[in-house]
Amino acid sequence: MKRNRRRVVVITGASAGVGRATAQAFAREGARIALIARGRAGLNGARRDVENLGSEALVLPLDVADADAVESAAGKIEKKFGPIDVWVNNAMASVFSPIKEMSAEEFKRVTEVTYLGYVYGTLAALRRMLPRNRGLIIQVGSALAYRGIPLQSAYCAAKHAIQGFVDSLRCELIHDKSRVQVTMIDMPALNTPQFSWVKSRLPRKSQPVPPIYQPEIAAEAIVYASHYPRREIYVGMPTVGAITVNKFVPGLLDHYLARTGYDSQQHDGPEDRHRPDNLWKPVDAQKDHGAHGLFDSRAARHSPQLWTSMHRGWVAAGALLVAGALLTHFFRRESE
Repeated sequence: MKRNRRRVVVITGASAGVGRATAQAFAREGARIALIARGRAGLNGARRDVENLGSEALVLPLDVADADAVESAAGKIEKKFGPIDVWVNNAMASVFSPIKEMSAEEFKRVTEVTYLGYVYGTLAALRRMLPRNRGLIIQVGSALAYRGIPLQSAYCAAKHAIQGFVDSLRCELIHDKSRVQVTMIDMPALNTPQFSWVKSRLPRKSQPVPPIYQPEIAAEAIVYASHYPRREIYVGMPTVGAITVNKFVPGLLDHYLARTGYDSQQHDGPEDRHRPDNLWKPVDAQKDHGAHGLFDSRAARHSPQLWTSMHRGWVAAGALLVAGALLTHFFRRESE
């Protein structure tokens, strides 16, 4: 997709975290951005971010688990801004809990938001993109789409489902010779506000599994993919490592996570079991939480792995030049 200062971009889960950082990143390019989430305070904050960066925003408060609401929103977006160029599925819900303490309703709710919310967004985008034979759907995935971890079973299962859904969709688009594209971006642990509002039964406060990255790194990958879509993009060495190790020694990883996965998802201080959570309703209805969580001091602002992935052509060319220089030096020495 060529760069276009006036692209129309839809972002679900836009009120905070990755969605919020992504809205800011697209606004810097001048995109016209539709912001979808439940929390009005966060959505209004995201709109101010976009407008302060000189772009336009449309706020659409809705629950992505409501297929009719998502479809209606897509119609409103195109009526105001014109054809949708990029649809970013990002909204999520989770529960930090052992499986044996989970309820059926909690599994259902996480699935409806984190998996079916992506399906509904994709369907709404396809209904508009396929007749035009253009457009891009970006699925914000995770290393957990390939490797489940303890205490996040519902979320891991939903991310696995997204990965399978994307593979099926991609095959069908290829079969139909459609120019509509789909890409999945697999994220590492990110410093987002979700750890302050996700429902939790953990004894201590929840945290992203270190190493932690700032959400702007995720936004950078998303915006890059909107211009240079690939089949899939891994963000951060922990993502690459988790997916790669799981391919070869999943049993060993089972035992490693059984030993370390509980403690690594918790940090200092007991959890308040009575704090508000966002599983059924937003906790930012009155408060704007922004893009960042509580872990700024521990979160990396750059990812050498992502930089390398985004510049892999130059990296490959540099490697070839170095290899050529070494071979030339070797043969010269041999001929002396």
